[in-house]
Order: sequence, then structure tokens, then C-alpha cells
Amino acid sequence: MKKISKNILLFFDKWLITPITKFFLLVTDFLKNNGREIEKFINKKQTLIVLSLIFAFGVFFIVDKNSDTLLNKSAEVLYNQPVTAEYNSEAYVIEGLPTTVDITLIGRTSDLYLARQYASNLNVSVDLTGLTPGSHKVKLNYNRSQTSRSIDYKLDPSTANIVVYEKVSETRELDSDILHKDHLDSTLILDSVDLNRNDVIIKGASYKLKQVATVKALVDVDNINNPKVGTFSLKDIPLVAYDEKGDKIDVEIVPSTVEAQLKITSPSKEVALQIIPVGDLAFGKSIKDLSPSISKVTIYGEASIINAIESIPIEIDVKNLSSDKTFNVNIQKPAGVREISNKTLSVKVTLDDVITKEFPDQHISIVNLNSNYNAYALSKEDGYVTVVVRGSSDAINQLDPNTISATVDLSGYGIGEYDVEVQVHGDDIKLNYESKTKTVRIRIEEK
Repeated sequence: MKKISKNILLFFDKWLITPITKFFLLVTDFLKNNGREIEKFINKKQTLIVLSLIFAFGVFFIVDKNSDTLLNKSAEVLYNQPVTAEYNSEAYVIEGLPTTVDITLIGRTSDLYLARQYASNLNVSVDLTGLTPGSHKVKLNYNRSQTSRSIDYKLDPSTANIVVYEKVSETRELDSDILHKDHLDSTLILDSVDLNRNDVIIKGASYKLKQVATVKALVDVDNINNPKVGTFSLKDIPLVAYDEKGDKIDVEIVPSTVEAQLKITSPSKEVALQIIPVGDLAFGKSIKDLSPSISKVTIYGEASIINAIESIPIEIDVKNLSSDKTFNVNIQKPAGVREISNKTLSVKVTLDDVITKEFPDQHISIVNLNSNYNAYALSKEDGYVTVVVRGSSDAINQLDPNTISATVDLSGYGIGEYDVEVQVHGDDIKLNYESKTKTVRIRIEEK
């Protein structure tokens, strides 16, 4: 070992230390022997100019090289990069973790160009394994394996304050909501929706599950291909949980989708049009005939709604009418009716001179009496009236007296004697009905 060490020292002494020492001795001797000449050379004006130029070019070269490096650096922002978290998703729920972050990359243009090419492979992750339920501050990590090490990066945000909850589960009843129901043809009705299951499991933090008021399947009518009368199947119907205010609650729903059978029907009914003249005709005139272009229409809608409709009233304004006239009228859909077969009709009103005819001994009927009471007229004159009918001769001559109804309305009356107004009605709306006796005496007693 001593011999080897000695040989190494001799090698360095011969080839490194001795040559350097000789070089410095030569320079020292040269400066001693030629000091005045060197000083005169340096003090010459031309020498100073040349040295200044050399120094200036050197400084320019260094600055230019560094500025070129600085100018070639730029920044690139990658927006909305997804964040992946590593944790036991079956046991825990994480809140407060951002779903995306922005990444600012700083470096040379060429390196940034390459980084953009690998943008789809970049990911920001956070390791949450081992965290217990509670609040934590975690750092987000950027996987830069696909980018140059010369690139600097900054995450926004770079940290997150999260809360870890234990995941619990509950079973909830499943209901359905119909979307775009009005997009169906107006003659069609979505009669029923049958889901392939009645309940689902919701999972999440305990406090979130307490907020869930209902879970609904969102059945979208627009997903039915060529809807018509019949039964249709829909798959992959999404489920959503809502609180009591109708706001969505972010919980896991198992399964996340369901299937449904939809039944489409087209309930319809034919109803009569009831023409009703409104207003007083010109003096001495009466309606001889009302001739509508159509007498019935077909209505479409919910069966429970259209089944309750017997007729559709059509009002005709005949105020001060003195001659025959044809009216064009819009037919208004009754409440709840989705469609009607005809939207308009024409009504020809034929006038005649008015005549008057009396129909005596029309019995007065009692209506709307409390079931705990009995009521009766105090005299025969209080039980019968003479009805005066005005209208065209044709209508009056064809009038059946049995179609005339005289009534007294006792709604709200109690025990005692009262003068009650007589009301008269008739089936023929072209005629005007009036009782000669305006009021009758009625006694009400307890049963």
C-alpha cells in the first residue's frame, strides 16, 4: 500500500503540480523582466480601446445568452384537471375534496409543448388511506412522470380541508317523476308508470341520509321512440334523492338506474255544444232559431276529468241584435281537457217578432232545504204560479209546459215563515221565462 501511495503521489507531482509551478514561475519572471514594457502597452490609448471592446463584447455575449434563456421560458395553465383520491369508498365518505384543480406549468416553450401532448395522462392525486373519521388538511400531489424535470408547476388549490365520514346505508321507497309530459301528443295520456322495483338503498354520511325526503326515478317521456297508444319499456332511468324542499341531495343510490313499463292511452268523449244567447235583443225581437255548424265535439284528456263533462257552453252576444246574423265563435277547452276535435264553429241566429203566452198552475218545487226541516206553502196561491213566456211564435207553440220549472231556493233558511223569490227555468234557451208572482210565502218547520 505504501508503494502504491508513493507512486500515485509521484504521478501527480510529475504531471500536475510540477507543470503548474513552472508555468507560474515563467509568468512571474516575464512580468519582472518586462514590467515597464507591459505597463507602457496597457497605458496606450489604442490598447485601452481594444480591451474595452473585448470586455464589452464579452458582457454582451453573457447577457444575451442569459436573456435568451429567460425569454424562452413561458407558462401554460391546464384548467380543470381531475383529482383522484385513494381511500376505501365502501367504508367512508369524503367531503371537501375538490373534483378538479388548475395546474400552472412554467418552463421552456419546447418542454411545455411536450407537456401539452401528455396532458391526458397527467393526474392529480391524494392518498387518504389511513385517515380516520374527522377533519383533515391534505396535500394534493401532481404526477409529473410524463413531463420534463425542468418544468416547474403550481397547483390551485394545492391543499384541501376535508371531512371523513363513516358510510351508512338505508332502504327507501322509490317513486317516479314524469319529465316532459307535455311533449306528448295532446290526444295522448300517460296512463301508468310501473317501475321494476319498489325500493332502493341509499348510502352516505348519516346526516345526509336524514335529509333525504324522497327518492325518485326521472322518467323522461322524450326517451319514448314514436309514442302512441300502447305499452313501452324504458331502461337506464336515473334516480335522484331530494330533501323536503325539493333540492337534490348528493348520496349514493344502489342501483343507480331502474327500468319502467309505460302505458299510453287516448281517453276521449263526445259531448254536446250548448249555445247560450247572452244579452237582450232589440225591442220586440226574439230568437226563432239557433243553427250551429256542429252540435258535438270530441274531447281528450284524463278519463276522470272528461267523464264529468256533459256539455260545453258556447256564449253568443246578441245584445241589441235586430236582424239575422251568423257568429264565428272560438270553442274554449274546459279545464283539464288536453285536446278538442274542433276549435271553432259558426252559429246562425234567426230572429222573429216576439209574442207572449201564459202557462198557469205551474207547481213550485223546493230546492236546497236543510235535511232536518220540512217546508210547505201557506196557501194554494203560494204553491202554484203562472209563468209568462216570451219568444217567437214557432218556439212558443212547440213549448211543452212540462219543461217549465218553477222553484224556490231555501239554502240557508231556518225555522220560520219567509217570503221567498220564485225562480223559473225552461229547456228552450231561445225563450224568456218569468213568474207573474214574484215571491211566495213559505213556512219551515223541524222534522
